[in-house]
Amino acid sequence: MESVRPSPFRRQATVADLNAMSEGTAMRPLGIEFTEIGPDYVRATMPVDARTRQPYGLLHGGASVLLAETLGSTAGGLCTAPGQGVVGIEINANHLAGVREGLVTGTARPLHVGRSTQVWEIRIEDARGRLACVSRLTLAVVDRPD
Repeated sequence: MESVRPSPFRRQATVADLNAMSEGTAMRPLGIEFTEIGPDYVRATMPVDARTRQPYGLLHGGASVLLAETLGSTAGGLCTAPGQGVVGIEINANHLAGVREGLVTGTARPLHVGRSTQVWEIRIEDARGRLACVSRLTLAVVDRPD
């Protein structure tokens, strides 16, 4: 029998809210768009084009990491109490398959959501569902000024 895990999200947000928060940030020029918020995940897409490719025509690893940190930090922020936020303190990424075109889709899911730290796994897949990158992000939960 499968147990149902409660949602880690303490704040309510819509996809439109998340996309509006991206205005004036690094996410806009790279074409990152939030597409879904589930009970325990946040999902976004990013195009593989001239903005996100490296000189050999493949998705740039740095663009993948930016997508991963965007997803994990956004999801982590939804798990904090009022007056708190999150900041990234460590990220790693394993690039598993090259992507030359189309959209990649990243999905962030929690591995640990604690009072002072969070750990998120972000999986980035190509349009065929092939795993292109897997990343782990550690966040510190911090008080944020009002």
